[in-house]
Amino acid sequence: MSTLSVEPVSSAREKKRFIDLPWTLYRGDPNWVPPLKWDQEELIGFRPHPFYERNQAQAFLAYRDGKAIGRIAAILNYHHNEHFKERRGFWGFFECADDQEAASALLDAVRDWFSAQGIHQLRGPMNPALHYGMGLLIEGFDSPPTFLMPYNPPYYPRLVETWGFRKAQDLYAYYGHRRQLPESTARFQPIAEQIVARYDIRLRTLQRKRFRQDVEDFVSIYNRALPDHWGFVPMTHREVQHIAKGLRWLIVPELAVGAEIDGRLVGVVLALPDYNVRLRQINGRLFPWGFVRLLWNKRAIKKVRVAAVYVVPEYRLMGVGLVLLRALVPKALEWGMEEAEYSWVAESNQLSRGALEKGGALRIKSYRVYDWP
Repeated sequence: MSTLSVEPVSSAREKKRFIDLPWTLYRGDPNWVPPLKWDQEELIGFRPHPFYERNQAQAFLAYRDGKAIGRIAAILNYHHNEHFKERRGFWGFFECADDQEAASALLDAVRDWFSAQGIHQLRGPMNPALHYGMGLLIEGFDSPPTFLMPYNPPYYPRLVETWGFRKAQDLYAYYGHRRQLPESTARFQPIAEQIVARYDIRLRTLQRKRFRQDVEDFVSIYNRALPDHWGFVPMTHREVQHIAKGLRWLIVPELAVGAEIDGRLVGVVLALPDYNVRLRQINGRLFPWGFVRLLWNKRAIKKVRVAAVYVVPEYRLMGVGLVLLRALVPKALEWGMEEAEYSWVAESNQLSRGALEKGGALRIKSYRVYDWP
């Protein structure tokens, strides 16, 4: 008779086993894209990261007959609980074989870890928070994810729903192709031009001569643009700096457009090349040559992910978002873009969903965040 155990992760060997487990579980899956191991180690707290300067996490591994078959992390996000004035625990970095007993034992471990601290509401997956990655894929298993979007086997939702989790929010990914552009341009370009003229909007790309400061400014707009968004908690200044530091290698300046009114940056749109084809090649390792292979000849990547269209609240209903998207189009075409994914868009964000659907974008993937009240 087989034996199952769930153990907290503490030693260096256990941390390595936690990080490496997906390479075993996804072996042979043509749609899985290996994550960067260094990045995963930071996000789980195995290496220093600004998120954990005030928050904490505890990782767990599930073993069947001594073999690791599942993992999870309990994440105590003090910043979220202070912001929303609630006591909620989070879980993330969930991976598991198709073994309900093991999945339930992992979720039990998270529940018990929080119960010992008087916390009895759970939400996940968060990896480790909304800014960095969240949700289980529930629709769209027939193709790989785009850069920085999650992926999992079709049985994962069943594992967590059987335990007792229920939908809190769905997130969507939309697809567009350059052949759709003539029709959408004819429809929306005149409107965008009118908005630019009416509000005297100045559009500019990220500037190479002040690249680092511009990246920080672009990321800071995110903090100011989403105060009423579901689950949103502002990033700390240290988190903004850390994300900006990482993005400076990945951002293509021509694909980052800002909108200024009266000299003030009020909105940004950011598209990133879909680096996932390169991540497959380097198999999660940046060193010694993975970093070069990841970033070499970015123009050869013909798919982009439109990862951000953010406008500060007081300018949101003026059509600045539409102006930014229309401004991005010629830049992306010049780059050689063939395909684009707009992700993610929250189910509750009716304004953005409506704009994308009216523009002809097709919903191709759905992700779900779960609550256990």
